[in-house]
Amino acid sequence: MYGLGELRTPGTLQTRSMGGVGVGMRNAAAVNLLNPAAYSAVRPKSFLFDFGLEGQCFYNSQKYYGQTLNTSYYTVNFHDIAFQLPIAKHLGLGFSLTPYSSVGYRMKQEVDDDEIWGNIGRVQYQWDGDGDVTEVKLGLGWEIFRGFSIGIAAQYYWGDIQRIYKTAILENITGGGLIADATGTETYSVSRFKGQFGVQWSPISNRRRILTIGATYDIGGDLNPNVTTKVQTGDIFNTVAMDMGNRLGLKLPQQVAVGIYYNTPKIAVGADYVYQDWRSGNSRLVEKSAAGFDVAYRNTNTVKLGVEYTPNKADVRSALKRWSYRAGVRYGTYNQTFGGVDVNEYAVTLGVGIPLTVLGGILGASSVDLGVEVGGRGSFKAINEQVSLVKQTYFKFSLGVTLFGDYWFVRPKYD
Repeated sequence: MYGLGELRTPGTLQTRSMGGVGVGMRNAAAVNLLNPAAYSAVRPKSFLFDFGLEGQCFYNSQKYYGQTLNTSYYTVNFHDIAFQLPIAKHLGLGFSLTPYSSVGYRMKQEVDDDEIWGNIGRVQYQWDGDGDVTEVKLGLGWEIFRGFSIGIAAQYYWGDIQRIYKTAILENITGGGLIADATGTETYSVSRFKGQFGVQWSPISNRRRILTIGATYDIGGDLNPNVTTKVQTGDIFNTVAMDMGNRLGLKLPQQVAVGIYYNTPKIAVGADYVYQDWRSGNSRLVEKSAAGFDVAYRNTNTVKLGVEYTPNKADVRSALKRWSYRAGVRYGTYNQTFGGVDVNEYAVTLGVGIPLTVLGGILGASSVDLGVEVGGRGSFKAINEQVSLVKQTYFKFSLGVTLFGDYWFVRPKYD
């Protein structure tokens, strides 16, 4: 409900089904959105394309002045559109369009206070939020020498987030026109660039196994969304006040991520650690909640673990043995504190990759991917005597398609 909202888990469905690991992943037949150094793994004359959809179900609860407030929302949207292709020997290009964050909530509360009832009537408060921020990334990966690659990417962020606050007089006992409904709207408009650097080193690399260590650094920097504020009252004058000159001094964090990935023809195992420095750039940015407590930024630490198992990719008798089965876990800290109380978040992921053979085998390494994620954050831990943290539980269901062409740019010859 604050800042940029729900930060989406980066990566394709393959990596998200493995807990989100991928900084060290190096696979010539899979798109890697987490480390631009992996773009150099794409094979000559090949092409990789990835498209993903994600459905989300969020359930939020909070103890608030003796009541339990509940809200839920459901969304279905694209998660990523990406491609990778070679542009020279040992040099690959990658492009992706992915959601960075999203906001979606609605909460209502009717005031149960004798003084307000006696002077105004029955009053209802409502908080709504909607919108998202999208990331566009374009980068290059170069294998400088065998087993060692570097990468660089430019990232552009844009989008609008809208928050609406409503006060409705459901039963007015003081007479018509004396007390009016009111609506306040804040719109945050984002348009900013930042950059990312990556490196991968494979001390072991042969046909039987690959061990890769990777790292990335995200520059971060000012996001400074433009804030438009509108306040409208429902009295006979229909007054509208607008303020379009403010900017929220929000900064995207510097991020350091390291990962290790071990891959054989049957099994792949990976682990990532991600650190984001939200506090140093946003220490002065403190929002005030409706309950009166401070919402401030903090640095985050996240650990991801994942595994993928493929019984036999070349089995022609059993399709199930050619499938890839994935699982993972993720645990970390949320990037905001509420009244000085920290919030932890966690997730468990499962997925499967179903190989396809189309176009006479030209796209023989293509696949359809299915994934599910169950997670949560927060608890009913009290912030003060009357208000608790928000406890959130969510479910995510994903569908992805990866197209791999090993001879995409080969010019046909005719006799």
